[in-house]
Amino acid sequence: MLTTVVSAIFVAAGAEYVIGQFAVQANPLAEALTAIPASQQGAQLVHQRQNMILMAAATKSFKVVGSPRVAKVPPPPATGGSGGSGGGGVVTVYAPPPNPGTAQAIAYQLLPAFGFNAKQQFGCLNNIWTRESNWRYNAANASGAYGIPQALPGSKMASAGPNWQTNPTTQIKWGLGYIKERYGSPCNAWAFWQGHSWY
Repeated sequence: MLTTVVSAIFVAAGAEYVIGQFAVQANPLAEALTAIPASQQGAQLVHQRQNMILMAAATKSFKVVGSPRVAKVPPPPATGGSGGSGGGGVVTVYAPPPNPGTAQAIAYQLLPAFGFNAKQQFGCLNNIWTRESNWRYNAANASGAYGIPQALPGSKMASAGPNWQTNPTTQIKWGLGYIKERYGSPCNAWAFWQGHSWY
């Protein structure tokens, strides 16, 4: 009888051991994956997925209701004097002469060649080109605008010289010609820029 009881205990212990070997063990990776939907990042991912689904569905229901129109550039403000003297109600922005050897110094020296008073017009020009490109000859943006004056497309500046991609002087000459033709002076261009954030 004792032998039978001992045998039954060994059989039960052996069965428990064998069952334990085949039982499903806790899996840390599975636990981490099941915790994702309840986390903040998981909720954000679900929200982004739902937005993407809605956006994809919305693009399938687009209807063309018209064709785009290009806005016309209004004429520059009237000036009281000849090309670039300021006046005519346009505020002149005075600025000290720039440091030699900089793109600003090149522009300051070139202003008179385009009929502009450097002391009266440089401040306005500096305001525009600091905002457009920070005076970097290689400034580019996604629209294709390039260079110090942010010509769009940049290849327009080839009319001022073949080295338009790398030469600040070439870019400045093109930019001053553009401003003179379109606005009459840098201060007129600055007045337009202040109302539109482009020129």
